[in-house]
Amino acid sequence: MRREHTTIPNGDISLEACWHFPDDNAPWPAVVVCHPHPLYGGNMSSNVVFGICQALANRDIAALRFNFRGVGQSGGEFGEGVGEQEDVKAALDFASASKNINPERIGLAGYSFGGEVALPVAIKDKRVKKLALVSPALSDEGWQELERYSKPKFVVVGENDFVIPMVMFLKLTEDTPERYQVIAGADHFWGGYEELVAEKVSGFFGRWD
Repeated sequence: MRREHTTIPNGDISLEACWHFPDDNAPWPAVVVCHPHPLYGGNMSSNVVFGICQALANRDIAALRFNFRGVGQSGGEFGEGVGEQEDVKAALDFASASKNINPERIGLAGYSFGGEVALPVAIKDKRVKKLALVSPALSDEGWQELERYSKPKFVVVGENDFVIPMVMFLKLTEDTPERYQVIAGADHFWGGYEELVAEKVSGFFGRWD
């Protein structure tokens, strides 16, 4: 695989980004991957985000990670989760229009805060064919919206995750275990479990048909 740093235009600002491209012949499916909360040190170099992108490229899927506004070399400032949804849309625009990308096979993934801002975009954007969320920091309403989301989805959390309403989540795993999974021993930060969660997320996106 190869990595290529790039810039995503987004209105009057630009976003720092990086592609992870597979070695095999294009056109490839592509997944946009969203990072954790900017005000708590989250950026596109997150252990989980980077691991997912590497695992996707190993499965012949291009992965695009990017810094939200105000993070790293991205312009602007923190947008309270609203501006960041515009960043996700800009990344989807960029990925869909990029050379060697199959615009009919576009996925979206988000970790923690990245999942919170990815979900409302996925609900409204028809280009998003599959959605994966890792430890998503969702409100009660967000969890309800996720449950109603009818496109292919995959949600994975650690059993020791302090952000997740675990009683409710365990009920979801009983009802639809192929969509909702709990990883024993992992917490919200996934230390030591990066490879496992990356393989689960990339495996979900590896099944397009």
